[in-house]
Amino acid sequence: MITLPTAYKIKGLELKNRIVMAPMCQYSVDKKDGIPNDWHYVHYVSRAVGGTGLIIVEMTSICPDGRITDNDLGLWSDEHIPAYQRIVSEVHKYGAKIGIQIAHAGRKAEDAMQPVGPSAISGNALPEETKNGALKQPRALTIDEIKHLITQFKDATRRSVEAGFDTIELHGAHGYLLHQFMLPSINNRTDEYGKDLAKFGVEVIQAVKSVMPEDMPLIFRISAIEYIDGGYGIEHSIEMAKRFKEAGVDIFHVSSGGEGIPGRLKPGNHPGYQVPFARAFKEALNEPVIAVGKLNNPQLAEATIANGDADLVAVARGMLNDPYWALHAIKEVSGSVTPPVQYKRGIR
Repeated sequence: MITLPTAYKIKGLELKNRIVMAPMCQYSVDKKDGIPNDWHYVHYVSRAVGGTGLIIVEMTSICPDGRITDNDLGLWSDEHIPAYQRIVSEVHKYGAKIGIQIAHAGRKAEDAMQPVGPSAISGNALPEETKNGALKQPRALTIDEIKHLITQFKDATRRSVEAGFDTIELHGAHGYLLHQFMLPSINNRTDEYGKDLAKFGVEVIQAVKSVMPEDMPLIFRISAIEYIDGGYGIEHSIEMAKRFKEAGVDIFHVSSGGEGIPGRLKPGNHPGYQVPFARAFKEALNEPVIAVGKLNNPQLAEATIANGDADLVAVARGMLNDPYWALHAIKEVSGSVTPPVQYKRGIR
């Protein structure tokens, strides 16, 4: 029987269990240079000590103005690589694998002098997502700029590989740039990148795959549905995902929403509210999926795997609350766990 503590393998990535630490921005870069510091080192390594199978480093931008804020991580220079190598090397010592989420915030880049997006359409964000719930007026990208961004995604991926990461995740959810291009309500371009809403994502995927090892899986985080009035439903996201799978995505990390303030349709506030989306993707695409969203209860996480709803479960805020969530969850669902020898007196 497949359960939470069961090992998992896809291509060259072998995980000791089915638990993923979801990417969560720490807003802790202290010099605006995008380089991870001691906070990030302790943050990620402690979750490796805590038994997590796969850690995904927070949203990391391909360029300075692609960050949500100036306090976010970046990977636009080879000078960034050593700091990431330090984290990766230490995480590996505890049997965990580690990926990194590559992204561009698009029109949600709060500290950019001039945010960019597929179209010059401004938007609002939830108050907790920005300093005041308002976003700056974006400028529509030119074709040449789009091509340059694709190259920047490729370059950031090459650096990620050089830093030793085990997998790459592209952030195509929550209203950031890749997601914006997929949105009929946001992307009103009349050129090839507006007529084909999957085109930008496909070209980014193809570019990053060209510099990834053949046996390294590519993860794509996607919003299954939108909550804004006039937003898309799951049929649209699955059609996008079919194109992305064909372009080279190996795993879909299935979330929802993230663009603008919800309208009549509201996101669920109950445990596991996004699990049905993950199952729908799994069934429609015959592709591995990661379920995420209020899966902090170990028994619910276990049921999600055991029922075949998802191949992996991602925990976010639960791991902010408890760096050793994975060890505690495995102990709860299986009755036994093997902690680091230093902690055996406390975790039995």
